[in-house]
Amino acid sequence: VAQHFLASYHIECTDEVKQSVVNTMGTIQDIVAEKCAEYFERYRRRTFVTPKSYLSFIGGYKAIYGQKFASIFLLLKWNLSATGLAKLMEAEVSVNQLSEDLAMKEKDLAVTSKKADEVLLEVTMKAHAAEKVKMQVQKVKDKAQAIVDDIAIDKAAAEEKLEAARPALEEAEAALQ
Repeated sequence: VAQHFLASYHIECTDEVKQSVVNTMGTIQDIVAEKCAEYFERYRRRTFVTPKSYLSFIGGYKAIYGQKFASIFLLLKWNLSATGLAKLMEAEVSVNQLSEDLAMKEKDLAVTSKKADEVLLEVTMKAHAAEKVKMQVQKVKDKAQAIVDDIAIDKAAAEEKLEAARPALEEAEAALQ
């Protein structure tokens, strides 16, 4: 009887374990029948084990199993959500740090760019000077350009790190489902 009613019921286990559950149900039913006979012998009162009580026992098992399975599933789902939130928070911290780094590099770039513009203006004003002065100004301009190039490289690296953190943020958002 238990085989019939539990065959179509989904239990998260192997077939061997499911068969053991079915066998245990039958064993419990037999034990209850024996205890009913002992009860009659001892107290001279009849109690009966009916097919309905056995079906009720199986139904109770199904109900309790369903509740426990659902609560475990919710705990698992909550755990996955917590993991997703942790990844999202981690990505947020990363993005914030990279944004701060980028802002600092942009300030440095603005200062250096302003300095480069001043040097360039100075070079333009002294362009009419002698060739020797022109050579010295050219050296200053080259140094300023090297600084601008270094900052541009730093800015590109910071932007690349920011883009590298973006998939982690998107992955964390996807994990929240």
